[in-house]
Amino acid sequence: KARQERRLAEINPAFLCDQKYSDEENLPEKLAAFKEKYMEFDLNNEGEIDLMSLKRMMEKLGVPKTHLEMKKMISEVTGGVSDTISYRDFVNMMLGKRSAVLKLVMMFEGKANENSPKPVGPPPERDIASLP
Repeated sequence: KARQERRLAEINPAFLCDQKYSDEENLPEKLAAFKEKYMEFDLNNEGEIDLMSLKRMMEKLGVPKTHLEMKKMISEVTGGVSDTISYRDFVNMMLGKRSAVLKLVMMFEGKANENSPKPVGPPPERDIASLP
């Protein structure tokens, strides 16, 4: 795990120096968050997210996908050149302007975690006039 973290940390400066991302707000913080998320889903610590890791990730996020859908997601992120998602591909996807399905799911997970806790107890009483 430590070796993988060092390897990913060596890639982040390339994004910090890249002119394409110079206008990105909070880039160092975003890269740190991306690295944590990537390591969480790289289950075999190989430095790449393969089909099974992606499957477990999607199930954990509560959006299980079919084998074909996941192959399509990987292809969309990698441009069809690989069967696994490298860290560079992952960061490019998260910072990129294109809205990959995987990016949307990851962003949704972040938003879902920020929401306030759900109210407990019975729902408030409503009268007929307040119904849509």
